[in-house]
Amino acid sequence: MRLLSKARLAVCLLLTAAVGCTDGGDDNAAPSPSPSTSAAATSAPPPSPSPTAEPPNPVSIPGLAAREHTGSDLRLGEVRDRTDAYTQYAVTYRANGLTISGLMNIPTGRGPFPALVLAHGYIDPEVYTTGRGLAREQDLLARNGYIVLHSDYRNHAGSDDDPDNEVNLRLGYTEDVIGAVLALRASDRTEIDDERIGLLGRSMGGGVVYNALVAAPGLVDAAVVFAPVSSRPEENLDHYQRGEPLVDEIEAKHGSPEDNPEFWREASAATYADRATEPLLIHHGTADETCPIRWSRHMVAALEKAGKDVELRTYEGEGHTFYGQWPRSMEVTMDFFERHLR
Repeated sequence: MRLLSKARLAVCLLLTAAVGCTDGGDDNAAPSPSPSTSAAATSAPPPSPSPTAEPPNPVSIPGLAAREHTGSDLRLGEVRDRTDAYTQYAVTYRANGLTISGLMNIPTGRGPFPALVLAHGYIDPEVYTTGRGLAREQDLLARNGYIVLHSDYRNHAGSDDDPDNEVNLRLGYTEDVIGAVLALRASDRTEIDDERIGLLGRSMGGGVVYNALVAAPGLVDAAVVFAPVSSRPEENLDHYQRGEPLVDEIEAKHGSPEDNPEFWREASAATYADRATEPLLIHHGTADETCPIRWSRHMVAALEKAGKDVELRTYEGEGHTFYGQWPRSMEVTMDFFERHLR
């Protein structure tokens, strides 16, 4: 794919106008079944609606696509770790008016380096700490020459609060990841190659990546997801949270899938698979009981039907946490990013 400059990114987004799973508290634990100051802000203008069109529901993929996303003010804070291969910093950035915290690994040596934004799986915000989840990936990718920005998301760690995020299907996390990419592009830090940026998500974060790809085509150059949740949020509710008070609150506001199927159709990334423009690699274990592999097969089918560049790698007998076959999956991942970001 040809890489996009900042200016072309905005033009591309103008023209081309979720809930779930867990990293288990850290990368090696069993998943829980319940759910320097930058340059001026970079923004992604929304598509222009036709004069007679009603504005889309903000809690939907069309609503995300229509929003003028902003990302800016990437700030490096204290050094959290220093290795022979990279330095890790606490960071904050602005995304659609909220301050979001996270961690960033910057490789040792001369840049600019390609960058990856990481979207972690579900970890209870009450116990979450900055940078938790995807620790293996953060380390390995930085050691292989990538700047790695791990977003905490809103309502996590030092990020601002969004009291409506849960009832609105956690779509705010997608805004935070889009904002992270835009903040990298807006930064004046010379280590960052703002024309080579990718996404990597795990579990719930895989769903976040799906949403970003269809809501903001042209935003990045490639994406990888591991053991993703369903692209259809009603399946995630049924699998993880059915019977909890939150589900009653969600359905009281938006209607149940039976009563308001249009809302749930518009909240699904699979519905808008034709909008995706970037190559996508999906890793999934055949023995994953937390996020069943059929969910990935459904999303792949939707993308293939739309003629998109998608690959599903399956791992026989592998569960949700990718223990035994994780090294092999990361070799495939780095080869994929090498092709599309180098």
